[in-house]
Amino acid sequence: MQETDPWVLDDTLWEELIELTDGAAAPCFQCGVCTASCPWGLVKEEPLSVRKMMRLAQIGILDGKDSLWLCTTCSQCEAYCPRGVPVADVLLGMRYLAWERRQAKEGLPSLLWSVHWNNNPWFQPPSHRSLWAKDLELEPFNPETHEILLYVGCTSSFDRRAQNVARSLVALLKKAGVAFGVLGDDEPCCGEAALSVGHAPYFRELAEKASQIFKDRGVGTLVTISPHCYDVFLNHYPRPDANFEPIHYTQYLARLLADGRLTMEEIPDLRVTFHDPCYLGRKNDEYEAPRSVLAAIPGVEAVEMVQTGVDSLCCGGGGGRMWMETAAGERFSDLRVQQAVDVDADVLVTACPSCIACLEDSLKAMGIENVRVLDVAEVAAEAITEDAERIEAT
Repeated sequence: MQETDPWVLDDTLWEELIELTDGAAAPCFQCGVCTASCPWGLVKEEPLSVRKMMRLAQIGILDGKDSLWLCTTCSQCEAYCPRGVPVADVLLGMRYLAWERRQAKEGLPSLLWSVHWNNNPWFQPPSHRSLWAKDLELEPFNPETHEILLYVGCTSSFDRRAQNVARSLVALLKKAGVAFGVLGDDEPCCGEAALSVGHAPYFRELAEKASQIFKDRGVGTLVTISPHCYDVFLNHYPRPDANFEPIHYTQYLARLLADGRLTMEEIPDLRVTFHDPCYLGRKNDEYEAPRSVLAAIPGVEAVEMVQTGVDSLCCGGGGGRMWMETAAGERFSDLRVQQAVDVDADVLVTACPSCIACLEDSLKAMGIENVRVLDVAEVAAEAITEDAERIEAT
């Protein structure tokens, strides 16, 4: 295949990109706020020029090189854009054009093949999807008897670290007396991996398949562990029916606490700081639910890091970056861990499996031993056990 000069105007490409993004790049007037707010500027000598990428999108030039694959879709730029441009959507549209032109980043095609063959991006046998829960006696979802479907997701099903988050959430639901079920090995991949690397058509295929499964199973309230699953179900899926309600588990725990169905025991003298996952916070404007769960645990002192809420620093794992190599010294999570150290936190708490992976990798790489990374569900699960004091800072 003859390569096309990437710096030649291409009317066909321009028209494709306009169609893919509904002309989303057009309002951009090149103010540069996106480039200034992008977290890559904190770790690279030459920051990712988001403004340049937007201009290329406007005039129909595809830069399929590394810069296109750096975006973590954290939406920090969108939070400050004076024109409200959905920058991440534009860059994902450009990624799909790179797929069409066989310019996808090395290694990503195998990721999508794993989703195709294994129903997960973790290259794991689909028959192993529910092994994490083999001793938990979870019930198959039945809309007649269950309040919610617990959607575990690929990461919490196959990643050993994230499996503990799923087990903690199960303990909390049982403690609150929630009637819930799971789909077990029949649980479909949500497809977020495909969407995050820009293959929109394959994502739509996965979404339609999963949506039909939810419809056939009579799913109403669906509780997710990962904010990434929550985001695609809420914002990118066809609705199975009017009763379908995807929510993140921290939102559901907050409901249980407000209704008095869940109570917490004291965890003495624990100082925590919360890291807002981009896909829960900036993407879906949910900042209070996870903090309200932590606030309900007696003995827990919550402090905020220098960047919090809408200004929260991305962990670096979104936008498909979990499946790409990030050079040492260029990891946002290193900076985030240091911010937790700076506020003397015992525990850096988050509510996303991807964030846990990135933050824990940084703790190990930086040799920090006096801070731990835990999920909200893990902290809350400790507060319903008789020996809750074992999470106490050492």
